[in-house]
Amino acid sequence: MKINNLFKITCLSAGLVLASCSDDDDTPGVQIDEPTNYVFERNGESSVSFGGQTTRIAMAEEIIDAFKDSEKTEAILDNMFAHQKGANDFTEASLNESSKSVRSKTAASKDYFSVNVGEASAIKEEFDAWIAGQANEVFPNWNTEATAGVAGFIQEAGGGSTRYVNAKGLEYNQAFAKSLIGGLMTDQALNNYLGKSVLDDANNVEDNNNGVVAEGKNYTTMEHKWDEAYGYLFGAAPDRAKPLASIGSGSDQKGDDSFLSKYLDRVNDDSDFTGIADDIYQAFKLGRAAIVAKEYTVRDEQAAIIREKISQVIAVRAVYYLQQGKNALDATTVDHATAFHDLSEGYGFIYSLQFTRKPNSDAPYLTRTQVQGLIGQLMGGTNGLWDVTPATLQAISEAIANEFNFTVAQAGS
Repeated sequence: MKINNLFKITCLSAGLVLASCSDDDDTPGVQIDEPTNYVFERNGESSVSFGGQTTRIAMAEEIIDAFKDSEKTEAILDNMFAHQKGANDFTEASLNESSKSVRSKTAASKDYFSVNVGEASAIKEEFDAWIAGQANEVFPNWNTEATAGVAGFIQEAGGGSTRYVNAKGLEYNQAFAKSLIGGLMTDQALNNYLGKSVLDDANNVEDNNNGVVAEGKNYTTMEHKWDEAYGYLFGAAPDRAKPLASIGSGSDQKGDDSFLSKYLDRVNDDSDFTGIADDIYQAFKLGRAAIVAKEYTVRDEQAAIIREKISQVIAVRAVYYLQQGKNALDATTVDHATAFHDLSEGYGFIYSLQFTRKPNSDAPYLTRTQVQGLIGQLMGGTNGLWDVTPATLQAISEAIANEFNFTVAQAGS
C-alpha cells in the first residue's frame, strides 16, 4: 500500500476509513475504524493517557512566568526547571508532588540524543545559561534603562509593553520559552514518541498485536507512546478529545498553552496555512486508529505527516518574527523594544529548528550547526540585536524558508 501524497488523503472519512490511497487498482483496501474525535476505549473505558505531558506543559508555564519575577533567584529557577518530587517549586500542589521535570525531557529524544549525549548536555546547559542570565544580568538591572551593552528595561513606543533585555537586546524569557517548544515539545513528540525505536521497542509490536496491555493500565505500550506525542501538542486543551475548538477560530484564540498549541493556532490563522491544525489532528487520530487496527504502515505515514507539519509551524513562526523585527527596524522611527521582542521570539524559534524532523528521515530540516550559524548572524555584532540590520534579517528569513515549502512573504504576513 502506498500513500503518494501525504497532504491529500482524500479517501479518508470520519467513520470507516479506507486507507488504500494507492494508484494501483489491485492494492487491497485496509479498513480502519477511525473515530470522529480522539476517543479510544478498551472494555468500555478510555485507553488514552498522556498525563505526564499535561504536567510538563503546566510546569513550563510556571517557569516562564517566573522569568518575569525579579524576586526570583537563579537557584529558584533552576529548581523549577529540574524539579524533584516533593520540592515546593510550583504554585500547584500536584506539580510539586510530581516526579516529572522539564529539564529531564529537554533534548532527550531517543532518535536524536540516545547516542549523542554530549550534544544533549550542551543544549541543557544553554537552557541553564538563559536562566542564569535572567537571574544575574537582567533581574539586577530591572530598573535600569537598557542601552547597547547595558542590560535593563526598554519601553515600547506609544506606552506599550516594557521589555527586559540583556546587554545585547535579547529577552532571555522569550529565548527560553520559544526554544522549549523545540527542545521539549517538538523533540519529544517527533523524535521520541513517534519514532519506530520507541513505538516498536522490545515487545511492543507483539503485545499490541495480541492486545496485551501495560501492567495495571488499560492501554498497550504502543498506544500510550503515540498518545504521549499527542499530549505535547494537545495536553492542555479543555477538551482533549476534540482540541481544535480553541484553534483556528480567529485572532482572539490563542490555543491552549504558551507553546505548540498557541503557535499552531497562529499559523493556522494565516490564510496561507489554514487547515494545518486539522491536518495534524487528523493524522494523530488516524495514526492512533491504525495502531488499534495493527496497521503500522498507515501509522508511520501519519507520523510523517505530523513531523512535516509541526516542523513547518516552527519554521513559519521563525520567519514571521524575523520579518516583524525587520519591519520595526525599518520604520521611520525605530522602536527597539518592539523589534527586540519580536527578534527574541524569532531567536527561540530558530533555535527550535534543530529539533524538527524531515518526514521519512532521521534528520532535522536544519542541523544544530546550521542553527548556530543563523543565531550567530542574528547576534553576531558587538552589541547583538542593537547592531543587526534588516538585510541580515531578510537573509536569515530566506535561508529558513528555502528549507521548507513556503516563501518569506507567506510566513511574514
